[in-house]
Order: sequence, then structure tokens, then C-alpha cells
Amino acid sequence: MPDARQLALEVLNALDQKKGTLDHVMENLLEKKEELSKKDRSLTHSLVFGVIRWRNKLDWIIGHYSKTPLKKIDPAVLNILRLGVFQILYMDRIPDSAAVNTSVELGKSSGRPWVTRFINGLLRNVTRHRTDIPFPLMEPDYAKYLSVSCSFPLWLVEKWLARYTKEETAAMCEAANEIPPITIRTNTLKITREKLEKALEPEVKTIEPTPCSPFGLRLTAPKAPISQLEAFQNGWFQVQDEAAQIVSMLIAPKPGQKILDACAGLGGKTAHLAQMMNNQGQIIALDNNSQKLQKLKHEMNRLGIQIVETCLFDLHHHPGNILSGQLDHVLLDAPCSGLGVIRRNPDIKWEESKKNLDGYQKRQILFLSNLVDLLKPGGRLTFAVCSTETEETDQVVESFLNHHPDFQLEDRREALPSTMIPEIYHDSRLTTHPHRDSMDGFFSVCFRKSGKM
Repeated sequence: MPDARQLALEVLNALDQKKGTLDHVMENLLEKKEELSKKDRSLTHSLVFGVIRWRNKLDWIIGHYSKTPLKKIDPAVLNILRLGVFQILYMDRIPDSAAVNTSVELGKSSGRPWVTRFINGLLRNVTRHRTDIPFPLMEPDYAKYLSVSCSFPLWLVEKWLARYTKEETAAMCEAANEIPPITIRTNTLKITREKLEKALEPEVKTIEPTPCSPFGLRLTAPKAPISQLEAFQNGWFQVQDEAAQIVSMLIAPKPGQKILDACAGLGGKTAHLAQMMNNQGQIIALDNNSQKLQKLKHEMNRLGIQIVETCLFDLHHHPGNILSGQLDHVLLDAPCSGLGVIRRNPDIKWEESKKNLDGYQKRQILFLSNLVDLLKPGGRLTFAVCSTETEETDQVVESFLNHHPDFQLEDRREALPSTMIPEIYHDSRLTTHPHRDSMDGFFSVCFRKSGKM
């Protein structure tokens, strides 16, 4: 029988070895463990996400009690220590003795006796002196204080402090560390939100409508994995954050139109557009990943959507004249840093590549430029990123408009529901934040091409 802590260690080690994103590694490892109980599956999930979410704080504590510098500790041993310290500090239901002993057992696999002694001694020190750990003070270095206490990389905290107040930066870090609710979007081709809510009520701990999107529901603690719920298997909903739902609503497509979803991924926005089109018209779902497109096809079948066709293409290249001037709408949910979705993907904040926001910006501008010729006169190009960083938002908008005078920003307020929080849509820009809006961090604008459709 696989052990939850051993599995958690395997996931953490795989991430260190850059074998994929957290979601990808978790899916690959847990899929192969069909015999894993629901309780152990839940514990594995809690351990992995907890350690990644609080890694900086855990490392500070380990560094305080270890005579060996962190950089010289074997990565697998460091992950065992992180698991142990996390259980001691954050998991009240696990006795300290169990946290220490199970970590020592994990260390035995190294075959080096000194490793188990090192793990045992350090973790017992943490249990004895947990209230005496000297953390950085707010003064004189507030950035370092937040970096450790909220467990964020120093470069990102400093970046946010340069743009926001101390109070708002702290609120952003705290919100990103919260475990978000599961948000779903009703498939209105098959069911109403009200009927879906009633159908799911017995299957979850809590459920409520999203305040802004008329399609969404927020739920907690489902009794079974989402994919095993009857409502999911019936194609009644997709998992999708409320902010992402609002992005599709900006487009407000009509039945019979021809639309390109230019970085379709697994098809969340693709399906939402098809819903709003009442399954009438044509949507081309484009992506450079064939495996994602295969999953997208399966997803469209589950949802009962027939108007989507897939296209394997890399937008680093110009698509040529195949669709030139034919499209009513193009959606570019562009590759980005993902810094707006840290609460769902905490591994993002530890990726060194996220520092290079200029690189993301160049690719976003390139992709937008490669798509402009596909639109009809009067057509709409919608740009979206799951980030609120200036380099990936306002700077991209400014550069695009400077280089494409035949496009203008379009105010799309009338496409949004009356329940929308006013601050979310301002100056023709949609911007959502976890700490302000209880949604993922998203940015989106619509560019209108000159001429009439």
C-alpha cells in the first residue's frame, strides 16, 4: 500500500528535478495509485500544497536549526525536513511524534545513518522550541519580513512593494496563501445554474452562486473527486474560476459567428464561448500542444458541444492567409507568468523563469501581432492573461496600440452583468485580484478592428 508521505516526497522531488508543473506531476503520480484511499489521497494533497505554499518559511526554520547550510543539504533530505516541519507547525491533527518518526522513516531510504540522526535531531528541536523561532522583524526590512512570514520569494515581494502599499502587498501575499474554493461554470446547454446547485448540494459541504458571473458556483469539500461526480460525468459543468468566466463574457459572441480561441489549452473558455453561442456557429480551438487538443476534444464531447474543431499550430509563426479576414472574434488567452493564480498553483512563485516578465511580454505582443490579419473589419481581438503585472498588462496594451493604429480599445461594460463589482472593470480594462475580489488574478481587454462587420 503506498504511503501518503512517501508519495508527497516523490512529488516534491519530481518538482525539484523539473519533471513538470505541480498539476502535471500530481496527476501522473496519483493516477497510478488507484489503491490509494481517499484519506491518504487527501493527506498527500495537503502535504504537497502546504510544503510548496510555505516553503520559504519552512526553509527559514530549517536554516535556523541546521549547522549545514541549506544549499549543501541534499534536496531529497531537505524535502523530508520540509514535510516534517510543515506537519509540526500546520497540521494539528498529526502528533509531533508522528511527524518526526515518519520523517525519520523516509530518511532511512537514503541508506545513510547520519541522515536519519540529522532529521531526527532537527525536527525534535523544532517541536521543543517552536515558540522561540526568531523570524525577521517588520523593521528595518519589511520586504524580508513578508518574504519569510508569508513565504514568498524576495524579488516578488520587493516588486509588489514598489507598486503597492505595505498593507496591500501583505494582503496580496496572504490571499495567495489561502486555499481557494472550487469554482465551477454551469454548462447552460444542458442545465440551469439553479438546477445544478440543487443537484450538487448533497455532494458537497457548501455551495453558493458566484456574485458576478451568472454561470458560476463556488463549492467546498466534495464527497468524491470532481471527475467522479454524476453531474460532472453528465457534462453539466466545468471547473473554472469566476475571473476566467468573466473574460469570456467580455466577448459576448452570437450564434452563427466564427471564432478563434488562439491558445485554447484544455478548452475552458472554448466551451464557455460555445455555450453563449448556443452551440451554433464555428469555433477553432488552436494550440501548439497536441495532447491538450486531444483532451479538449474529449471535453467538448462530454459537454455536448459540436461546433469546435481543433488546430495544431505554434503562434510564434504567422498563420498565413488561411483564415485571413474571416473571423468575427479572436481570443488570445496568452502564455504568461501566471502570477495571478499562485493560490491555485503555489509552485509558480518558486520558478526562476517568472522573473523574466519582459520575455513573456515580447511573446504576448508577437502572438497578438500574428493574429490581427485573421479578423474581419470591425472584428474583436480579446487579450487575456492570468497576471496583473504591468509588464504583461498595460505595457502590452500600449505597445500593441502603438504598432496597430487600425485597432482601438473597446469599452465592453455593457456585456458584463449588472452584479459586477464596479472596480473590476475600469478604463476598458478587466482586472481581478484574489485579495480584493476573491477571484484569480486576471487582466483582459478587447481591441476592435477598424471598419464594419
